[in-house]
Amino acid sequence: MYDVIVVGARCAGSPLAMLLARNGHRVLAVDRASFPSDTVSTHYMHQAGLSRLQDWGLLDRLVATGVPPIRELNFTYTGIDIRGFADPIDGIDAVYCPRRTVLDKLLVDAAREAGAEVIEGFTVTSLVFDGDRVIGIRGAEGDAPEQEFRAQVVVGADGAGSLVAQQAGAETYRHVPAAGFIYYSYYSGLDWGMHHRTGFGEQQFGTWPTHDGLNLLAIIRPRERFGEFRGEPERHFQDIFDAIDPEMGEQLRDAGRREEPFRPMRYPDNYYRRSWGPGWALVGDAGYHKDPFTGWGITDAFKYAEVLAQQLHSALSGERSLSDALAEYEKIRDAESAGTFGLTVSLSTLKLTPYYDAVFRATSQSPSYVKKFFGLIAGGYHGEEFFAPHNLEQLYDEVGTPTGQRLLTNPGE
Repeated sequence: MYDVIVVGARCAGSPLAMLLARNGHRVLAVDRASFPSDTVSTHYMHQAGLSRLQDWGLLDRLVATGVPPIRELNFTYTGIDIRGFADPIDGIDAVYCPRRTVLDKLLVDAAREAGAEVIEGFTVTSLVFDGDRVIGIRGAEGDAPEQEFRAQVVVGADGAGSLVAQQAGAETYRHVPAAGFIYYSYYSGLDWGMHHRTGFGEQQFGTWPTHDGLNLLAIIRPRERFGEFRGEPERHFQDIFDAIDPEMGEQLRDAGRREEPFRPMRYPDNYYRRSWGPGWALVGDAGYHKDPFTGWGITDAFKYAEVLAQQLHSALSGERSLSDALAEYEKIRDAESAGTFGLTVSLSTLKLTPYYDAVFRATSQSPSYVKKFFGLIAGGYHGEEFFAPHNLEQLYDEVGTPTGQRLLTNPGE
């Protein structure tokens, strides 16, 4: 009998298993993959997420894998250019974009080292119920006979298509349709650093340096263009770079070499699911998902895995009831992620609303507000402060925005 079973052992599941095991709980984590294993991902890790790794004693391990540090970020939004970097957070003065083959293996190993039992190559086929309460899982490791494991709590960290969410009946209570699709691959021969460039015509490209001297290059286009794009992905991929930045497009054509196949990502819709019930909980994309445009997936997986670990520990230690602890976890997650969710679903349409256009255009003209912008990106400056009307009024005053163009509140909120 386990205290907790975690279904899924990537960026949410392994940290959860590790933290619970470090607190003395008996934990089983299972994943259908065997590690190292790749998965579709934006790779980007904000300073706020790296701070969690640092607290867990894992950041130095990640840096030692040779993932290059990034200390300058370049953002453009249809003619608005914002470049810079945030002040250090907990002493962290760089961000990283590791390959998931490296990061996920590091996290799985850390969970094992903490004392969690991890079974790789294990496919969960069903939850086990006692009445309406989840009490365990059934599944099999490869072609081996099916096994059953039981626990006080089963946590689904098994992604957007979560079996745990489906079988536990986790309803969606906030839903925003997905706006775009992504194609990405890995290129040699380029030394571009990090760029996040949104151009006219609803198209975007991003570049991130990653392991082995490679750059992750990605494009985003509206979902309705997916069928057209996948017919000739190489040509359309190049066309987007040419259209947004002709100089970078020329460099890509002349010097870039694609080293791996294209990976398409047709992400699911943006949502919040109810993330707890009798004997079960959800973490990571299983419970809350947003478009990859802002790159907050890994960081949020870390943040809310830690919150869930804290709440589960309080319940398993007898400090409070399990239902109170899990309700508190969901309350914290929803409150702290709401701003990122709203900003992400707006920006992922690849069209700035008049409000965001006014704010970001003014920001680009103010060195002090540029610093705040990158603090917002890093997770070190709260969105409520960045977008507070009195702060925006001061920003507009500073840069001389005409009165008729000063938007202080977002009509969409």
